[in-house]
Amino acid sequence: MRKIIFIVLIFLILIFAITLLLGNKVKSPLSSIKKRVSINPSSTTEKSNDPLAINYMQRVRYPGSNIMIVHILSSGTNYYRYLTSYQSDNLTIYALLTVPEGAKPEGGWPVIVFNHGYIPPSQYSTTSSYSVMIDPLAAAGCIVFVPDYRGNNDSQGVAQQPYVSPDDVTDSMNAIASIKHYKDANPNKIAVVGHSMGGNVTLHELVISHDIKAAAILSGVVGNENDLLKWWNYRYSAHIISGNDLDTYYSLQNMIKERGSLNKNPDYWNSIDPTKFLQNIDIPIQIQIGTADDQVPISFSLSLRDTLQSEGKTVDFHQYPDANHNLSPDITTAKQQVISFFKQYLN
Repeated sequence: MRKIIFIVLIFLILIFAITLLLGNKVKSPLSSIKKRVSINPSSTTEKSNDPLAINYMQRVRYPGSNIMIVHILSSGTNYYRYLTSYQSDNLTIYALLTVPEGAKPEGGWPVIVFNHGYIPPSQYSTTSSYSVMIDPLAAAGCIVFVPDYRGNNDSQGVAQQPYVSPDDVTDSMNAIASIKHYKDANPNKIAVVGHSMGGNVTLHELVISHDIKAAAILSGVVGNENDLLKWWNYRYSAHIISGNDLDTYYSLQNMIKERGSLNKNPDYWNSIDPTKFLQNIDIPIQIQIGTADDQVPISFSLSLRDTLQSEGKTVDFHQYPDANHNLSPDITTAKQQVISFFKQYLN
């Protein structure tokens, strides 16, 4: 009897030992798999719902609207001029429109959308600001469309700069969509010019849109987010900004408080930085700078040029010794370079 009890005990001990052994073998792979599939949220490429994020802007629909003629203006040398309006986010945005005289070519006139730089919004004039740059483009046989941006001059809405708001980009993208459907325009021959802050708007468009065939950036604010933040800090510390510029600086500081600094939250700042999405660009770009620009660091444009070229993009670069932010005294040459560049790629 004792022998039988002993055998039963040995049998139970063996079963218990085998169970423990098998349990460890099953648990170990599962534990390993769990470790392998654990995800660090900061390293994901999930689509952002932040309106400033590039991949959010890429998903936004920019329908534009019919272009309405508000006033017929005095004509240029060989082109008609109109004060017009279109819709953007249900806001009425005013724009200067020029249309060449003469017989329209088959398919329509090529188009240049001009993204203007920062002028205090209340001082901006739809019909006269930037005329020194716009008139030669209009005389070169292109439709030129120059949107105000919201809050500028008489356009509805509140003016916010593209470093803290998507609004200017949205207004320009809707301008492109609107002019594409204009009766005299060739929707397949659209180019964009951006000066200063307008260069930043243009760079955003180049990484979110495929409706543009060529672009020119003049004295552009096209640095990466790290360089832009340093630039804003310098201008604030030097007491050289006021009004809407000062509002923009405070908005940037609020973004840093809410999101964390670039060092603490690089994923966020990279997500809103168009220079991190240059691989999306598939069109030729002209970049022009003046070495005496005391408003926007020329290093922004030089860095953009170098990065675009390193990625195999087509870049036409022009640098004018001693020229200022408006490319003076070489503005005539600069304008001719833009016209020649667009004729090459829009014809």
